[in-house]
Amino acid sequence: MNKISFKISLLFFLAICLLEGISMFFLHNNIIHSRVHEELSALQTRGNNHRDVLEASFHEDTVRHIAMMEARTDTQVVLTKPDGSIYMSSNKVTDEMKKTIKSTPKRVPHEGLILEEEWKTAATIAAVSPVMIDKKVAGYVYMFQTTQKIRDLISELNKHFLLASLLTLLFMMMMIIFLTRFVTHPLIQMSEATKRISKGDLSVSLPKLGKDEIGDLGESIKVLAKDLEILKNERNEFLASISHELRTPLTYIKGYADIARRNDTTKEDKDNYLEIIHEESVKLSKLVKELFNLAKMDENTFSIEKEKVHLLPYFQSIIEKVAPALKENKMRIELNCSEHLYAHIDPIRFEQVILNLLDNARKYSEPDTKIIVSICQVDGKIHIQVQDEGKGIPKEDLPRIFERFYRVDKSRTRALGGSGLGLSIVKQLVEAHGGTIEAASSPSAGTTFKIIL
Repeated sequence: MNKISFKISLLFFLAICLLEGISMFFLHNNIIHSRVHEELSALQTRGNNHRDVLEASFHEDTVRHIAMMEARTDTQVVLTKPDGSIYMSSNKVTDEMKKTIKSTPKRVPHEGLILEEEWKTAATIAAVSPVMIDKKVAGYVYMFQTTQKIRDLISELNKHFLLASLLTLLFMMMMIIFLTRFVTHPLIQMSEATKRISKGDLSVSLPKLGKDEIGDLGESIKVLAKDLEILKNERNEFLASISHELRTPLTYIKGYADIARRNDTTKEDKDNYLEIIHEESVKLSKLVKELFNLAKMDENTFSIEKEKVHLLPYFQSIIEKVAPALKENKMRIELNCSEHLYAHIDPIRFEQVILNLLDNARKYSEPDTKIIVSICQVDGKIHIQVQDEGKGIPKEDLPRIFERFYRVDKSRTRALGGSGLGLSIVKQLVEAHGGTIEAASSPSAGTTFKIIL
């Protein structure tokens, strides 16, 4: 038996033993008390019956008849005079009986009285009934019964209780074994599954475990294994992409540096090569910076310092920064924003979001096109929309554009190829602000990014 089965079995066993012990104790005591009370009541009733006969006919023949009746039973009747002297007895009167008779109170109620009820230590139990004739006490009827009968009854009752307890314990142990196996078997399966997961085996398959908490736990483990497998694959892809992204600019830098060092290279070619080396160094530096930012976001150490920002002048200042690059590409930009709109954002971090979206719109749009930036408020939320008239994003690529290192342009040309991290950083920054971002695109109508704060 495994540890958890043993613990649960032991817990069930102790709990049921405690419950059964308490129940048996009270039931046993109540039954014994009831049986002793019945014996005492029967003894007193028998004495009252003899008393009634004597009150109806107090003669020698009646007394002798009562003595003869009780001589053949397990009880004994003693008739005394009012002064306590013995008038008649169905059997020999013992010293203990005489002691009980002497201890009789002076006033005994007509319905009788129990004189001795301690069956555990006394040899007999006793009851007394006064015989009243002409409203005067003519004598007392004492009834005695040996306590051995009650002891035998209690002993037999104890045997039945012991047998019932043993059978209950046996049944309880069988139920505990069944229940613990039923409860712990899925737990054991889940424990083995988590051990396999910890060793890197993510091919976890658990049977359907029901709709209770154990079933929910099993489903959570399967989801965890699936998520870890996805994470493992993403990590491998991420490392492969980093290796490729770092290798590309390093290859340019090393290759052009080697050419520039040759003695036969002209000054004009050297300057050209050095410019390429500088461009690739800037790209490499930007890539490392973006990777550093992503690492801080993943570790939740990327701080967002929000403040109330007036959106119209804020977006106007951002557009002024990108205006020269757009003008060089013969592109126009249009801003639609109400005067009274405000938002709680980190102005530095959120500027990075907008600049990245505007830079993508510039890269993938043709001359003589325009970019429209629209900001409005709907149901208390700020909606920010960046729309271009570029070549758009293919439908099959649209769901993956926010993935790290994913680029629609698979050629990775030096003219357009970015790091593939920009939109991933944009998404994390927007979510860090408590917002959402989504994209819609078609090859003929350009791309629209929509941010809701």
